[in-house]
Amino acid sequence: MKYDVVIVGSGAGGGASAWALSREGKKVLVLEAGPHYEAATDYKLHTSHWESPFPYKTQHHTNYSVTGLQTLDARNSDIRSWNHISGQLNPNAHRVSYGYHHVQGVGGSSLHFTGEAHRLNSRSMKLKSEYGVGADWPLTYDDLEPYYVTAENFVGVAGPRNTPFRPRSTHYPETPHPLNYASQTLQSGFTALGMSTVPNSLAVLSSPRDGRGNCNHCGGCLRGCPIGDKGSIDITYLRAADATNSCTIKANCTVTRIETDSQDRVKGVHFVENGEHRYLETPLLIIAAGAIQTPRLLLNSKDTSSPNGLCNESGEVGKNFMETLLWTSTGQHKENLGSHRGLPVDMICWDYNAPDAIPDAIGGCRFGPAQGESDLVGPVNYAKRVIKGWGRSHKQNMRTQIGTVLSVAGISESLPHPQSFIRLSAKKDKFGVPLAEIHSYVDDMAVRRIRFMANTARAVLKAAGVERIIEEFSSYDIFSSTHVFGTCRMGLNANDSVVNEWCQSHRWKNLYIIDASVFPSSGGGESPGLTIQALALRAAAHINGTKP
Repeated sequence: MKYDVVIVGSGAGGGASAWALSREGKKVLVLEAGPHYEAATDYKLHTSHWESPFPYKTQHHTNYSVTGLQTLDARNSDIRSWNHISGQLNPNAHRVSYGYHHVQGVGGSSLHFTGEAHRLNSRSMKLKSEYGVGADWPLTYDDLEPYYVTAENFVGVAGPRNTPFRPRSTHYPETPHPLNYASQTLQSGFTALGMSTVPNSLAVLSSPRDGRGNCNHCGGCLRGCPIGDKGSIDITYLRAADATNSCTIKANCTVTRIETDSQDRVKGVHFVENGEHRYLETPLLIIAAGAIQTPRLLLNSKDTSSPNGLCNESGEVGKNFMETLLWTSTGQHKENLGSHRGLPVDMICWDYNAPDAIPDAIGGCRFGPAQGESDLVGPVNYAKRVIKGWGRSHKQNMRTQIGTVLSVAGISESLPHPQSFIRLSAKKDKFGVPLAEIHSYVDDMAVRRIRFMANTARAVLKAAGVERIIEEFSSYDIFSSTHVFGTCRMGLNANDSVVNEWCQSHRWKNLYIIDASVFPSSGGGESPGLTIQALALRAAAHINGTKP
């Protein structure tokens, strides 16, 4: 069968593109390297195994490696990771990797996200011109705003009326979720320090919508949502794309190389389906494999016309890698807050989100509750990380202390650095394709942001009634990233960017890249999923010749 568009990857960029193009009648094929997930059978929240991690079906960490992490400075011992039972989480003299946390499957990492649906702070889109660092976006917040609205309405985002730094043309389609008791307690700490909070904007339904029920606040978002209230890409964009009868979604199809012709056009893709090597021509190709796998595919697609890799005329493919810069402080409250219940991130503080909000640093951050994202919601991790001892006394303490944990997390801007990049490894996967090799470096500016987040999180916990901190987790000494950005960034100048403002290759006009690899900046802690969707809808409108 012939297709008008082939899309590589089925996460936020691939899924939103598939829907926006297929609803206009284009024949679309989505190639996903991972499998399908069935909510009713794969997710275990309704069983005795509910505390098990997300049920990964593939060895999703085997297609990349992390190497060359830096030596740690003893002067930064105050921002290292530790636990009151096990001691230092990284006892080494150098930074270590806990991995890049993503899902390879139909729907991508939305399958295990907490539903955060954030618009980017417009001031973060002009870092180069206004602050002299990073790069500017080649489009404005106003250019994206109508597509943000479309995305929010389509997936059903619940959010507040007050959205600092993010002007809106209309209200969120869903009312905000009420704060659980633990978040209300944490909110008192923010308030005592003169900081403001708002309900988080979440792609989690607060009322039934489009055949999906509202959230029951079980708190298991990271383990996969079995009831369909969370707006993951598989049950929103991809389900709607499939319903058009113009979209075919093929799982377990790994694209290994892209072929081009002599007219500066992509000709087709080589992929492996159920162990068989196949080739398919396409008039238009969209790559939406993420900020690690997208540059890997491009660099592996080098040929005589692209000796340094496809789309790499500027030399920027794989460069400008930005990661999740995280700090989390966890303590026990004197009161049992039932903190194992409720939405994982139902509240957020944007006070320091602007690029100039943190003293002596460029790049902002955000704060919010973190018991769920720290996986401190059940007896297994309480027994390992919270409550000391063993035997009868330990069992009694477990009965009385589960629900007492309170955590605060901060996520900050991550700026490009010459020592943070993606390249091809000497190691290869089972198909003979070189792995992506991640290089990550935390510079002095990042250290200042992390220390600010650490001191603020500790102060918030103290103000909320936590007398003793029992665990802290830091990106300073551990690479552990969920959101990654920047390795194929967009720009107006073909000499220092990979794609233009429409996510279209400067040279290969029938090739688009639509994922967080095109981000010129990461933002001050915003989750990137909604912005990826907005970019995808905008690029699709460009391809379709339509408006939102």
